[in-house]
Amino acid sequence: MRIDVLGAVRALRDDGSPADLGGPRHREVLARLVAAEGRMVTTDTLVDDLWTDPPARAVGALRTFVAALRRALEPDRPPRSPPRVIVTEGPGYALRLSREEVDVHRFQDALARARRTPDAVADLDVALTAWRGPAYADVPGSPWVRRERTRLEELRLEGVELRARILLDSGEGADLVAELGAHVAEHPWREPAWGLLARALYRAGRQADALAALRRARAMLVDQLGLDPGADLQRLETDILRGSVLLEGARTAWTGPGARLGPRTTVNLARTLALAGGDALIHSRRDRLAAIQAAERTGDLFLTARIIGAYDVPAIWSRADDPEQSRAVVAAAERTLTALGPDGPPDLSGRLLATIAVESRSADLSGAELRRAHQAALRAEALARDLADPALLAFALNGVFLQSFTRPGLATVRDGLGAEILDLATRHELPNFAVLGRLIRLQSASALGDLDAATAHAEAAEQLAATTEAPLVAVLTRWFRARATAARSTEPGGPSAATAAAHYRACEDTLLAAGMPGLHRGLFPLALLGLRLLHDRPAPVDPHLDWGPYRPWARPLVLLAQDRGEQARTALAAVPEPPRDHMQEAMWCLTARAAVHLGEREIAARAAAALSDAWAEQAGAASGMLTLGPVARYLAEAKACAEAR
Repeated sequence: MRIDVLGAVRALRDDGSPADLGGPRHREVLARLVAAEGRMVTTDTLVDDLWTDPPARAVGALRTFVAALRRALEPDRPPRSPPRVIVTEGPGYALRLSREEVDVHRFQDALARARRTPDAVADLDVALTAWRGPAYADVPGSPWVRRERTRLEELRLEGVELRARILLDSGEGADLVAELGAHVAEHPWREPAWGLLARALYRAGRQADALAALRRARAMLVDQLGLDPGADLQRLETDILRGSVLLEGARTAWTGPGARLGPRTTVNLARTLALAGGDALIHSRRDRLAAIQAAERTGDLFLTARIIGAYDVPAIWSRADDPEQSRAVVAAAERTLTALGPDGPPDLSGRLLATIAVESRSADLSGAELRRAHQAALRAEALARDLADPALLAFALNGVFLQSFTRPGLATVRDGLGAEILDLATRHELPNFAVLGRLIRLQSASALGDLDAATAHAEAAEQLAATTEAPLVAVLTRWFRARATAARSTEPGGPSAATAAAHYRACEDTLLAAGMPGLHRGLFPLALLGLRLLHDRPAPVDPHLDWGPYRPWARPLVLLAQDRGEQARTALAAVPEPPRDHMQEAMWCLTARAAVHLGEREIAARAAAALSDAWAEQAGAASGMLTLGPVARYLAEAKACAEAR
């Protein structure tokens, strides 16, 4: 089955014949699930998106639409067998098709690859030809579809321009003149497009026409908007006049569609893009650092402090996605804080300190760095409370949370932080931090084994994310539901271990494109290991599993599963103390289990001492994404081993 939405919504069977999707509402339901990109969409959200004023039986009508779509998309599904394309998940529905089977997802993936690797321009070319008209062309103009159409049209225009830029940079592109001429005629305000047209004309040997195109752009901008062309167009015009034009494209400070941006605009844009995940999140981090560096070059200390502190994007994970970039941001913040001195503006100092605390993720630090980050978090919190600045306090408490993994067993402390952030964000209308508060409380409830409370926080976070347009939230809550399935797989009548593993694998597929390598690497193998430990089975030994940062602690158990006892003993002796992060209890429990199996009493005693304050928690569940079972189980085993004679 293939679904196309770049034009009218349609579904095509493997033989190319169309499926009968039904009426406009049926198509809108399918379109809304496509737009969610595999994430669950709650029933309430679907009802609100379909009807401005929902009728009394809206939920029943929605279920009827879903049932009809399931029949259309899976006509050969046996009776009473579960659907595989549109599945029920939690309080809503999700579309389960690979990204290759949906044209809009193929297009977005091809665009992302071309941004990273110019050699992928052929895939982008193919993806652009898939557009048959405006996205979701036959779907009624609900607010959600208008937003999605606008977003996708912007991506399409970016794709057209990126393809042209790559071809011109590679020495081709003389045949782009007609295409780019039509493009600027339809979108005359896109300055980069005028530059590409001029370059194509110049490459085709039409220097005079290239200059004429740039002068048309200038006249239009000046006459109709009162604006001079940006620096890139001006520089290109000068180069063409001199006959010294570089035929390779010059990168701007921000590589998204549009003109060169200054540090203030760049960091504000980066802050917005960070919530979108995927490539947007990756570009956001890069552009944020570029904005900081540009601000530092101005020599304006206060501007630099504001640019660094403006990126108050909530952070939930204790391992950085790009440690090198985080270190660069921390270094810039520390330089600026030192230059401001003790008498610097307290609001700027507070934001710099909060930035240091948030960017100094505890999993990446040790010793003096951890102590500095912890002190920065406490100083930021104190300044924010003195200033009675709720936005700064929420940001500072985010730093306190990320520095709260000083030892195992602090889930209750973190729940208190989450509750305060949530209360503060709710009272002062800080929706992104309200999401953060819910996610912290989800993690804490998960760690304490209270799945009902964690589920309530997950649902509340998803509802908030629907209004704040934060798609990464659904990635995290989906992992929580897989974690809950794993826990229930040990109960009588619960789901099978195979079902739990399948849920974890589906979550892994979703996380792969989320733009969070600090979270992603090693998570899926660790989840499978936890599931096996729940069922008293040996560790997975698939050599293709990437254990990421958790490899040293998992390796002894993997070797034991391969009957390589002496190598396991050597690996256990080399295991370091776990980083102080979301997974520290899990790593200590892995160490304890290996020590018990190998009869290593001293290591078992050390693990037992570390885990003593976490006896009431669930190992690994502070992540909200997986579980190894009760810490008490590993603690009891380790104590028994340590005390054996």
